[in-house]
Amino acid sequence: MVGIVIEIGQSVKVRRLRDRIPTDAVDSIRQNPVGTVKEFKMVDASGVGVVVQFDSGYATWFFEDEVEPVWA
Repeated sequence: MVGIVIEIGQSVKVRRLRDRIPTDAVDSIRQNPVGTVKEFKMVDASGVGVVVQFDSGYATWFFEDEVEPVWA
């Protein structure tokens, strides 16, 4: 199976939230789960995450399986 390619500057929708995000940010993301990929982040020896910034200005990172591209 081929993975979906995510690029910097692309709009993505958060599909799943993990416990590392503060409660107030979780509420905000659930209301508007779409943000923009700002950069990539090494998350472990074999994984890459993406840093997503939301309209509120809040930014955090997600594993690639936690987001999906938003197609216009």
